[in-house]
Amino acid sequence: MKVTRLKKVSSTNDIAKDYPIGSVIIAEVQTKGHGRFRRGWSSSKGGIYISLVLPMIDKPQFYTFIGCISALKAIRDVTGTKSIIKWPNDLYLKSKKVCGILTINEEDKSIVGIGINVNNALPGHLRSKAATLNFSSRSDKELIIQSLLKHFKSYLKSIDEKQILADWKINSFLGSKVEAKTLNNTIQGIAHDLDADGFLIIKTGNKKIRVIEGDVSVKLKR
Repeated sequence: MKVTRLKKVSSTNDIAKDYPIGSVIIAEVQTKGHGRFRRGWSSSKGGIYISLVLPMIDKPQFYTFIGCISALKAIRDVTGTKSIIKWPNDLYLKSKKVCGILTINEEDKSIVGIGINVNNALPGHLRSKAATLNFSSRSDKELIIQSLLKHFKSYLKSIDEKQILADWKINSFLGSKVEAKTLNNTIQGIAHDLDADGFLIIKTGNKKIRVIEGDVSVKLKR
C-alpha cells in the first residue's frame, strides 16, 4: 500500500475518492470529519485519521469489521488497553466511544475511514460520551498507526469471513442490553449474535430480530 500523509483535509474519506486502489491517506487534521449519516466527527490535531482505498467486494461491511478489529488490536498492542466493539462500526472504552469506522462504496472501490481519538482535545459536549487515549510522545501514535495497518493487511490476504466474524464476536458487545432504532421501529433486547452477513441479531423475549441498519445504544459493563 502507498501511504500519503497530509496536514489538513476536509475528510480523508472524501479526498480518498480521487486516489487509486491500494492507497492509504493519513491526515493530521480533518475540518469536516464525519461518520454515519454525515454526523460530525471531531478531528483536531493529535487524533488518528486514516482512509484505505480498497477493491470492491461482495460484502463491503466486512471491511468495517476488519477496521474495528484492527483498531482494537492496535490499541491493545501499544497501550495494553482492551476496548469493546459495538455494532456496526465503533470501539468503546467502557461506556465512551474512542474510535469509529466508516466504509463508503464507489463504483469500483471501497474506502474505509478510521478515526481514533488519541491526543486530540474533545469538545465539551462530547466529553461525557467520548474518550481519548493520552500519550506523552508522538511515537506512541505512530505505533498505533503501524500496528493498525499491519493487522488490516493481514486480514486482507484472504477475507476469511468466518474468521473475521469470530474475531469480531470475541471482542464485541454481544450479551449486552441494547436498543436499536431503525427506520420502522425501536427494538430492545440483548445483542445476541451476528448472522453470516454480519447483521445484528437482537433477542427480545423468545424472538430473534435481524437488524440490517439502525442506531444501536448499549450500556457496556466491561
